[in-house]
Amino acid sequence: LGDRRGVRVVCGRTRRREGTMKLNIAYPVTGLQKMVEIDDEKKLTQLYDKRISQEVEGEGLGEEFKGYVFRITGGYDKQGFTMKQGVLADHRVRLLLKGGTCYKPRRTGERKRKSVRGCIVSHDISALSLVVVKKGEGELPGLTDGNKPRRLGPQRANRIRKLFALSKKDDVRKFVIRREVKTKKEGVTKTKAPKIQRLITPVRLQRKRHLNSLKKRRFEKSKEEAAAYAKLIAARKEEAKSKSRTSKL
Repeated sequence: LGDRRGVRVVCGRTRRREGTMKLNIAYPVTGLQKMVEIDDEKKLTQLYDKRISQEVEGEGLGEEFKGYVFRITGGYDKQGFTMKQGVLADHRVRLLLKGGTCYKPRRTGERKRKSVRGCIVSHDISALSLVVVKKGEGELPGLTDGNKPRRLGPQRANRIRKLFALSKKDDVRKFVIRREVKTKKEGVTKTKAPKIQRLITPVRLQRKRHLNSLKKRRFEKSKEEAAAYAKLIAARKEEAKSKSRTSKL
């Protein structure tokens, strides 16, 4: 009935035209993401038979991607079944899953048989997720030319140090990223900050010393009790030997 933007409507249903694939490209440096649709079969052959976590040269996908290197991180087929890492197949399989990707158990020990797509890219893939590993010569509008600030900052102490290039002597608590939260009252804003994880404080060091001293006391006590028990056993054996000697006489 019509053909618009690579989608063909047949008998009231939409069907994607053969040889088209959506590429969801992410660039972690800027925090931006962009969707590109490719309908050229020759360009898509660059991606076929590649696995998840493999790298792909961007020049084969178009002139605008010259010099770029992408890494495949996932995808899903035309029916919506996601690709699963470790399944070395280019078709759909049914697996008994107990957790991890593609399945979240609701109870402890629960397992379920589900259909998943293999980790090898084929012509049945509808959308593929890529991450920019190496930036090329030109800029990609909407991906590399802007910047999207992070809404939430890191929580772990070492990651905060890494983000701000701090030393161990610097106070991490002064560099926590705070975000503003609107309240119901007009003109009043509050700030929220995450609780720092794995933060080493004097109280934590004192607690660790206390636990180590308790452990040392328990070890010494058990050692003394073992020595006293061994002495008691030896005395009883000597007493039994003396009784046997007197009875023989």
